[in-house]
Amino acid sequence: MPRRIPRIQKAAGFRFSPVYLLYAVMTILALLWLSPVVWSLVASLRPLNDPFYSGHIWFGKSLAVESYLKAFRLAPFGRYYVNTVMQVVLILGVQLVFSSLAAFAFARYRFRGDRVLFMLILTQMMIPTSALLVPNFQTIRWLGIYNTILAIAIPFWGSAFGTFLLRQAFLAVPSDLGDAAEIDGCSWYQMLFYMYLPSAMPSVTAFAISSISWHWNDFLWPLIVTQSDKVRPITAGLVRFTQLGEIGAQWALLSAATMIVTLPLLLMFLKFQKRFIEGYLHSGIK
Repeated sequence: MPRRIPRIQKAAGFRFSPVYLLYAVMTILALLWLSPVVWSLVASLRPLNDPFYSGHIWFGKSLAVESYLKAFRLAPFGRYYVNTVMQVVLILGVQLVFSSLAAFAFARYRFRGDRVLFMLILTQMMIPTSALLVPNFQTIRWLGIYNTILAIAIPFWGSAFGTFLLRQAFLAVPSDLGDAAEIDGCSWYQMLFYMYLPSAMPSVTAFAISSISWHWNDFLWPLIVTQSDKVRPITAGLVRFTQLGEIGAQWALLSAATMIVTLPLLLMFLKFQKRFIEGYLHSGIK
């Protein structure tokens, strides 16, 4: 016997679906995530002499770009950007080399204790970064590289997440294909560069975007191991904007500086978001 449709629902031609509920929840979450970005953008366009007070925290009397102009005069953003790019490229380059080599070894070969060693590497993901600040700082002082870009990069050269992500992607390559390559005389590095890495490019791209985003936004560690604008990245350079006001932060100026920091990263993510999602889908992570 066919199921009877309620008269009101049939007349309206609408049938409830869980998909609509999912879309509604995703829309609400997207708006919640977007609201701080929108507020920072609106606050950065307020005149500097326009005060913030209760009930008057969104739109001001007019729009102005003087906060951006003053931010560029107060801080050497050009130097900050150069330092940040050098830091990010140095970290990502070494991470890709180490992570790809380790992932290839765990995916291609079997040796005694490989599972135990892999689990020990993954424990790095369970240790909070703040718990390693003191030993890392002592190591940097012992090496004599305090207040250098190298001091910012060294603690992040080993990436357990990168090893795990690339290993999952390498496992998708059939082992018979590797065996045939060895029979034909291919060395291990030829298999890695001409067979495994090309097939794992979506995962490599996803890891690269994650690494760039993480270390571009890193604040505490660069602030600890640097003390001059010559080597400080752009996030640590924001500290000076929190110390300008005598009775508090100048929110319009601070918001303008924040937008200068985040805008390149936001544009990069919007440009490569499709590859970012494809990378995690191809890696086998559910």
